[in-house]
Amino acid sequence: MENVSSHKHFILDGFSELGALRPVLFIPFFIMFIVSLSANSLLLYVVISQRSLHSPMCILMAGMAFVDLSYPLFFVPNMLLSFLFDWRGISLTGCLVQMHFIHFIASFHSTFLVWMALDRYFAICTPLYYHELMALPKFLKFIIPLVVRNIFLVTLFVSLAGTLSFCAGNVMNHCFCEHMALVELACGSTAINNLVGLLTIFLNPVADFIFITASYVVIFSSVLKSGRSGVKALHTCITHIVVMIVSLTVALVALLSYRISNGLPAGVRVFCSIMYLLFPSCFNPIIYGIRTTEIRQHILKMLMCSRFVQIVPYS
Repeated sequence: MENVSSHKHFILDGFSELGALRPVLFIPFFIMFIVSLSANSLLLYVVISQRSLHSPMCILMAGMAFVDLSYPLFFVPNMLLSFLFDWRGISLTGCLVQMHFIHFIASFHSTFLVWMALDRYFAICTPLYYHELMALPKFLKFIIPLVVRNIFLVTLFVSLAGTLSFCAGNVMNHCFCEHMALVELACGSTAINNLVGLLTIFLNPVADFIFITASYVVIFSSVLKSGRSGVKALHTCITHIVVMIVSLTVALVALLSYRISNGLPAGVRVFCSIMYLLFPSCFNPIIYGIRTTEIRQHILKMLMCSRFVQIVPYS
């Protein structure tokens, strides 16, 4: 039987159907990238620099901002360069490393929403024990299992992708190394890869969103029973619910774009996958900064002070 060589170098060919107009995509994606970097960096700086914001909830928001700041760094700069200079090549090792970091960091998006839901549950349903339950030694039992889960699942499906032989082609219709886009190029059976991919989706974002939804059902039930006393605490809950709905909507659109790929242009599918990662990283820090009163006040104060320093002439 004739040996078939496996490709070790791939071409990221997303939006190739645009032809000469492809470089124009640099502008909107560059703007989104700058918004993501600026908004998340500002949110992180404000929370870290202001001692009054070192509450568990604000620290969790800063953690979410760190996640939203980090994962665009692993694919957006390379994507922007490919738009400008047509740099589309990537090695198999580079592809797997990029895939691992993108999926690993992105897996913490729903994980942070779980921790935020727990924070709100403890604050509203068990207010007398809130500080005790949110203390790091106690809260570690909610942190460690989810971190181990994320590491295990992402490492598993990326490692399985790395064992495949890629003789079906080496052109990925994508702008970064997405798991299913790479697996589609494999020759032979990919049933185990598809199974582990679906298992990862169920055990990470789906399981997280089920837990989050159940938590907020309990929280709202508790507030309705307690009357007005818990209404103020719902303000932060609504912020998290808005973030969750937006994240879930973008994720579902991206997932459905792959499931009905035969009825969609390839460019639409690639665009949905990019928005799944990039849009929340722009939207989340803005909604947290606007709706969280303490953070909004410190940001406005900092901007006003900066403006005052610029206006006052040197003596």
